[in-house]
Amino acid sequence: MKIDTFDPAALSDAFGIDMSTIDLPGVVGLGAGWGRVRPGGRSEPHQHDEIEMFVIVAGTGEIVVDGARHPVGPGTVVKFDPFETHVIDNTGERDVLFVTYYWRELQHAAEVATRPGRRRFAERPVFVFSTPPTPNGDLHLGHLSGPYLGADAFVRFHRMNGVRAWHLTGSDDHQSYVVAKAAQDHSTPERVAARYGEEIARTLELMDIRPDQFTVTSTEAGYRAGLRDFFAALESSGRVARRELPALFDEESGRYLYEVDVSGVCPSCAAGTNGNICEECGEPNVVADLVEARSRHSEGVRAGGLARHTLALHEFRESVARHHALGRVPARLRELAQRVFARGAFDLPLTHPAQWGVSPDGTDDQVIWVWPEMSYGFLHGIAQLGARIGEQWQAHKPEQDWKIVHFFGYDNSFYHAILYPVLYQLAFPDWQPDIDYHVNEFYLLEDQKFSTSRRHAVWGKDLLCPETVDAVRFYLSRTRPEGERTNFVRQAYRTTVREVLIEGWQGWLDDLGRRLTARYGGVVPDAGTWTPEHTAFYAQLGRRLAAVTGHLGQDGFSLRAATGELEGIVTDARAFAGREAVLAGGSGWQSENRTAMALELAAARLLSRVATPVMPRFAGRLAALLGESEPAWPSTVELVPAGSQLDLTGQVFFAAEPTPPPSSGAAPDPLPWLADVVRATLGLPPDAAVADKTLSELGASSLQAVTVQYQILERLDLDIPMAELLSGRSIAALGRDLAQEVAR
Repeated sequence: MKIDTFDPAALSDAFGIDMSTIDLPGVVGLGAGWGRVRPGGRSEPHQHDEIEMFVIVAGTGEIVVDGARHPVGPGTVVKFDPFETHVIDNTGERDVLFVTYYWRELQHAAEVATRPGRRRFAERPVFVFSTPPTPNGDLHLGHLSGPYLGADAFVRFHRMNGVRAWHLTGSDDHQSYVVAKAAQDHSTPERVAARYGEEIARTLELMDIRPDQFTVTSTEAGYRAGLRDFFAALESSGRVARRELPALFDEESGRYLYEVDVSGVCPSCAAGTNGNICEECGEPNVVADLVEARSRHSEGVRAGGLARHTLALHEFRESVARHHALGRVPARLRELAQRVFARGAFDLPLTHPAQWGVSPDGTDDQVIWVWPEMSYGFLHGIAQLGARIGEQWQAHKPEQDWKIVHFFGYDNSFYHAILYPVLYQLAFPDWQPDIDYHVNEFYLLEDQKFSTSRRHAVWGKDLLCPETVDAVRFYLSRTRPEGERTNFVRQAYRTTVREVLIEGWQGWLDDLGRRLTARYGGVVPDAGTWTPEHTAFYAQLGRRLAAVTGHLGQDGFSLRAATGELEGIVTDARAFAGREAVLAGGSGWQSENRTAMALELAAARLLSRVATPVMPRFAGRLAALLGESEPAWPSTVELVPAGSQLDLTGQVFFAAEPTPPPSSGAAPDPLPWLADVVRATLGLPPDAAVADKTLSELGASSLQAVTVQYQILERLDLDIPMAELLSGRSIAALGRDLAQEVAR
């Protein structure tokens, strides 16, 4: 017999509490230990592959498992599954003592790891945010390939698995880049934000991305008051106060410089950068630390000092590390946090002198910096969504049971994964937000960054229409910049759509339909005799299902990998059909041939379901052709019911480019005439390329835009609003829209 007694002297620090080991000689595979949590203390959140069991001996507290709190006291036994994030929190006035036992069951751990509803996804509301875009221009393919497509596919997948998930985003109106665009266009920030906010919403709609909540921050009712209350809570914490810090000013005008108004060399990685954040290394700067700083307004800058509301961010290293232990935080983000906190002292201004934005209470010379503002905007969006669907969610009272998921580009990582958790801790000390982070890198265009200013972009509206949206979503998913920068090449896009989707997927489905009609009159046969090859193909489809499920799930989300599995289903099915074709007309093999056809149709059925998050229109049409409606995510590969009458022949699912409207005498294509009008009005050479540019990009003044508007009215009898004329549409896209209007 072996007796082990709790000994305070044997305790040492582990997981943020006091722990010691219980020696169990002769027991293989089972570990045990004593634990003590002092009053007001809590263990660090952690996960592991072992099954673990706590036996509470003394004291009272709470066990927190994946965001859910459970009271515990003497005599309570708690068992944790592998990978469950757990914390023991002492809420009483005396020590909590417990015994822990832990052991490995690898098969059980493997089963738990593949559950789609793991981490209580199926038990609580899941709010999926894509970073609100800046309304200083429309969305190009670089934007669409990242947070917006990612969040949309993520929500679609989880809804198919019964999760209450919502996609939330909006228009980040108070950015300084909106002010810069307004100055460039001789407009106002209000008008620029409104115009491009509408364009952004239209482009998302064309991409079949329909957020459940779209918050327009400059006009949303109650938004300003809520933001001021949130900032007041930050001040009340005593950790945000107005202090003088170094700053830069324009040498000629004395204008305060930050973000778009200043550029220089990043003090961390030596790359070129604008003020406040470096797109290359992801680290923040405070402008005054830029090397070789340059003003956008004159030839020089001068250094000085200015009082702003400031946060000593370096004091929160440990709290950020604890937050990163709660949810999904890619190594790239944890490494960024290490670099940021390795600096030592880092005082971060949270307000800046500006007129465009929301001023804190009692302040009229500065506005809340738009990036801290965004942390409140997410909570405001949850409250607005709740008000519409009958939930009592409140921005000023975030709930512990909320699961938040963020999709964003790497250049926004500092704000989302480091700054926001600190702000939430200060504003809501009793809330430990449970947040997952999904980050993408830059998507390049012909090996260079997408750039509006250099007119190096492919706008969403240039490619998107009902016939092309699935092809665009497929290609952007296939080449999405996950973990590394990837590249959009227009010719590669066209080739992929033709070879993979039109000749591959569409060609296979058409051929399958023809064979079904020729051999079985279009009626699905019942499976007969199964050969080992049939069983192998069925198992192969099962492996594809498991793989795509994992790639779209909460832990291993990757649209690139998921799209590869979708391609694999079709590749496997075509190869299987080729092998089985040699017996299609042979006598004596009718039973085996029925099984082969049934299995190939099962592959089509599987594709119609698992392609839904990536290509919803294609998947919906294929499902309807197979006799299904609103299918759930499959748990197994299922055969199409025998006796179903199907017709898959002649279906057109994909196109690479929008089809131009047909020309006729009654409705001529106005593009050549429109291009000539633009060149003449703007004084451009007769051969100047204008089709892929907007009027704003071509430098049109307000008066010149009015001239173009009048010429359109005279020629086509169409009164085009100025906001539409100056939108993010290229001259080519505007011409197509005009032709469609004339044809109506």
